[in-house]
Amino acid sequence: MGFIDVIKERAKSSIKTIVLPETEDMRTLEAADKILKEGIAKLVLVGNEEAVKKSAAEGGFDISGAQIVDPATSEKTQGYIDKLVELRQKKGMTPEQAKEILLNQYLYYGVMMVKMGDADGMVSGACHSTADTLRPCLQILKTKPGTKLVSAFFVIVVPDCDMGADGTFVFADSGLEQNPDPEKLAAIALSSADSFELLTGKEPIVAMLSHSTKGSAKHPDVDKVVEATRIAKENAKEGLLLDGEFQLDAAIVPEVGASKAPGSPVAGKANVLVFPDLDAGNIGYKLVQRLGKAEAYGPLTQGIAAPVNDLSRGCSAKDIEGVVAITAVQCMAEE
Repeated sequence: MGFIDVIKERAKSSIKTIVLPETEDMRTLEAADKILKEGIAKLVLVGNEEAVKKSAAEGGFDISGAQIVDPATSEKTQGYIDKLVELRQKKGMTPEQAKEILLNQYLYYGVMMVKMGDADGMVSGACHSTADTLRPCLQILKTKPGTKLVSAFFVIVVPDCDMGADGTFVFADSGLEQNPDPEKLAAIALSSADSFELLTGKEPIVAMLSHSTKGSAKHPDVDKVVEATRIAKENAKEGLLLDGEFQLDAAIVPEVGASKAPGSPVAGKANVLVFPDLDAGNIGYKLVQRLGKAEAYGPLTQGIAAPVNDLSRGCSAKDIEGVVAITAVQCMAEE
């Protein structure tokens, strides 16, 4: 059974309610059809009920099992408006502004549903940027207690691969944090280790990536990763396997790791790959996805007070289905 099949089975064991606010996108409706048929989650679709049902019918999709919530007519909208004003009053939010936002920006409405306990999590990003998806989350849900920053990762599943965890990896940060300093990079590494363990049930083995392996190159960019590795080790829970700095091949290819970093418990075995910046992480995951035919789920977020996940705007309905299942499993962990 593959990674996403296992995730779906876990999601089915404790059904969660996930909001899909991008009902104008046919991929959302196609994914909703499949999610409902498989029983992966309960779904809330935000939008005009007549328009949503019409679009689904035109696409041949059955969404009859979903709850459709129209912000313009829902009896809960006024409560959401009042709460949004309360949360944002220090930023000058007025009832008129809150009403305008919630009636017209469905991502905000979906996040308010999560905030008010009317849904467990949300998935968005098929037709919105990462910034647009995460802005309402950071404004309304805030960061998880004890978390230093919100970051993003991808679960990458490479077919016919004996590296990582049978071809499964976490790539971080590949979607959000542009150029993390050593403290942020260390925090990303530790959050990513937890995310890998939660989603795969396997031991995380974390590699801090660079263009250098154990001092083979000298540059301030290398120094950043070396320092991040030191900080991460200081703050890691006991027993976490984390090391660096590594070139990619030294991190995941056993014979290269043994040659370039003899004695390292991580070299050649890594399944959590922490990239030095967003350029490297984003390029890296897309190379593996497009050239290696890997499944790529994300960008998934870590550090938000409730599970809300982003999608690549190039995603398929199948990708949405997978991310909804992952979000449901994250919701289970919040209980």
